Amino acid sequence: MNASLKTHLAATDQVARSLKSVWHPCTQMQHHETVPLVPVSHGRGAWLYDTDGKRYLDAISSWWVNLFGHANPRINAALKEQLDTLEHAMLAGFTHEPVIALSEQLSARTNHVLGHCFYASDGASATEIALKMSFHYWRNTGHADKREFVCLKGSYHGETVGALAVTDVQLFRDAYGPLLQQAHVVMSPDARAAEQGETPADVARRAAKAFETLLQDRSRHIAAIIIEPLVQCAAGMAMYDPVYLSEVRALCDRYQVHLIADEIAVGCGRTGTFFACEQANIWPDFVCLSKGISGGYLPLSLVMTRDEIYQAFYDADVRRGFLHSHSYTGNPLACRAALATLAIFDEDDVLKRNRERAARMTEALAPLAEHPRVKNFRQRGMIWAFDAVIDDAAAASSFSRRFFTEALNNELLMRPIGRTVYLMPPYILDDEEIAGLAARTQAVFDKVIGA
Repeated sequence: MNASLKTHLAATDQVARSLKSVWHPCTQMQHHETVPLVPVSHGRGAWLYDTDGKRYLDAISSWWVNLFGHANPRINAALKEQLDTLEHAMLAGFTHEPVIALSEQLSARTNHVLGHCFYASDGASATEIALKMSFHYWRNTGHADKREFVCLKGSYHGETVGALAVTDVQLFRDAYGPLLQQAHVVMSPDARAAEQGETPADVARRAAKAFETLLQDRSRHIAAIIIEPLVQCAAGMAMYDPVYLSEVRALCDRYQVHLIADEIAVGCGRTGTFFACEQANIWPDFVCLSKGISGGYLPLSLVMTRDEIYQAFYDADVRRGFLHSHSYTGNPLACRAALATLAIFDEDDVLKRNRERAARMTEALAPLAEHPRVKNFRQRGMIWAFDAVIDDAAAASSFSRRFFTEALNNELLMRPIGRTVYLMPPYILDDEEIAGLAARTQAVFDKVIGA
């Protein structure tokens, strides 16, 4: 038996074992009867390699987390050094240099408006923390009636029970509705909702007015609004004008409501600035970070808040403290990965280089933008998206799975959201990879759409 056949048989066995033992996320497992799992062997740079030696350009940064490529030498080196020093210690009653340094550096990136970083492991946990902090702050300051939350139409903030309560995606909510506290859902500023003659800024202001109408009636009971700044990712990469953020910030100040910025997917440079909120020249009351903060290496999330909010918990009475934790809070390895990630941002002037890289990618995607079966081509920072024009209902419902499969055949990892095709690649693509990604994306689209 030759080596390639042995490798193939081993890969087939690996897939079979996974299907028997692993329950995969966000997946109807029966679909893998016709769409095989890809057994990943290793990663290098922007590429993942399967056990048969086939490669796939990771055009979605492995669910939006991998900023500087797989097996990045600088992040690897930082983790190896940390592994020989301290792998973990509980953060209750103890502290360590990686978590201190990371907290200081992140606060400095907000000009010290935000700080007091509270750590967790994943984005949904960060959402839970921010919601609980907001409610608890209002209770500690004598406003216990403020226990309601507001989210945007089409919003996604995670799938734990608290986070799901402020998620407006029926696919995720339907099964668990009886468990959830009901949130207020207000108009999204999605620029695609523009009426005749409206600009994206007009849509944003109209959406802000809808939020103000709710505040006029319920502000005495509303603790916070939670939003993804500039791009609602799971809503099909709904992009909107920064004026919405400045309008909402002003409304929150006027009506005494917290603003929670979910920058889990859109932070860490993804929209063009390190924090997306910077593009509106505002700071929220809470920022949630996860995904790219550790460079895609280890689970890590955190919530940053203002000193005024922190001080409302600072008391001799333990019941006024923020009593939330998990065992791996502030894990030193994850924090070192995050510090290495921040160092790359600074040493490589990543935000400037990304502006140049984004311009080249947008130019390479121009033929797709003009495609007759494409509408709403859009870009913000290192995110590109467009909507497929599909008239047949059956073809529309299967579009995402068919696109994913055909993309794999073309050495691409892409995962559309419904009819929306998006690209969120790592921040390391060279000119050849940019050209190849654009050309293969169009080839896949043409094949799947039947052009």
